[in-house]
Amino acid sequence: MKICFPTEKLQELDSTVNDHFGSAPGFVIVDTDSDTIEEIKNGDEHHAHGMCQPLKALGGRRVDAIAVGGIGMGALMKLQAQGIRVFRAVEGTVGQNVQFAREKVLPEFDPRFTCAGYAGSGCAH
Repeated sequence: MKICFPTEKLQELDSTVNDHFGSAPGFVIVDTDSDTIEEIKNGDEHHAHGMCQPLKALGGRRVDAIAVGGIGMGALMKLQAQGIRVFRAVEGTVGQNVQFAREKVLPEFDPRFTCAGYAGSGCAH
């Protein structure tokens, strides 16, 4: 499974998972089947609020899942429409979250806990 983690810095498995998908500076993609890692810069980092284009952010790369601390409803719906599962990451590193994903203990993101914007109070993290 290819899992994408939005991160503050690109430091492979030592990268800290970012609390927000759309505004993360970069992404670490881990293929849990082949144990390979790819790092990419966010191609849509400076979008207007509510206008996140997740597939543009990933530079067209295909992933099976995203694991993130927080995500807006629009981005969540766009990812799910493409068949991409979205998991709620725990605070910590990509490596820690990969282990939790392998153990199947990361919960899928519930739309009730998406981020409601900078003025809203809907963030679950």
